[in-house]
Amino acid sequence: MTLCAPAMPVSPSGHRFDAGRHWAASLELVFARRDGATRMVQARHQGPLRVQRPFYPEGSNEACHVYVLHPPGGLVSGDALTISAHVERGAHALLTTPAANKLYKADSQGVAWTQHTRLSVDDGASLEWLPQETIAFDGSKGEQRTTIDLHGSARCLGWELMALGRPASDLPYVSGRIEQRFRLTLDGKPLWLERQPLDPLHPRFKGRWGQGGATVQATLWVVGIADAPAAVEALREALPDNPRWAVTVRHGVLLLRYLGNSRNEAWALCEQAWHVLRPLWIERDAHTPRIWLT
Repeated sequence: MTLCAPAMPVSPSGHRFDAGRHWAASLELVFARRDGATRMVQARHQGPLRVQRPFYPEGSNEACHVYVLHPPGGLVSGDALTISAHVERGAHALLTTPAANKLYKADSQGVAWTQHTRLSVDDGASLEWLPQETIAFDGSKGEQRTTIDLHGSARCLGWELMALGRPASDLPYVSGRIEQRFRLTLDGKPLWLERQPLDPLHPRFKGRWGQGGATVQATLWVVGIADAPAAVEALREALPDNPRWAVTVRHGVLLLRYLGNSRNEAWALCEQAWHVLRPLWIERDAHTPRIWLT
């Protein structure tokens, strides 16, 4: 007698709900200099990832502001998001999001999600990657990867903020596992490589030599700033004097880190740092995206 394997749970739409579930979505953006201005010349998407029309709040010949939209508002088990942005020579793009990204608890199968951000900047181009924070719910499992490929005199400024759990609702992050990977290269040469597992069951999560029990962390990076030591001093003079943040320069990459327990404090620190750094970076004052104020 031949025993047949049980049928996989599949919905009428073809979606699977077992350990093999996989819901992909992607967004590919390309920015180019056309007629003296930066234009979004390509916006291909698959699944629930979109962009609004470009905005030019700094002037028609200045940075092209674009809001990346993910209507579901967060990632669940099996989601696989890929966001790609390429900025061609002479162009300047600023990308942000309208709200926090949420990483929901894994399903009963423990299926992970993945999110990959790929940023590519040509010689003589500039890119700002300024998403709002990511909130990880208890039990969330997945991998975040950020890959940044720079060429020649490309300039890039960006940040990533992660809040673990929902302390206000008395729902800390006590289970699950999130792995963060950063890779930044210049002409193929690695400048910043980092891998960080966020596992509440690992000793480093609460150890003073690791996470130290902190629930919020942030990293801001800048490449292409003319006088990095002066920028570091400007940050130290302008930002609040507290032990929850530090700044350094390694291999031409300025890195500002925050480790604490307040999303608002981390966000304010990064935004203030951006206001300090942007004039030193591209000789332009920071222009706060309107979506942050709504």
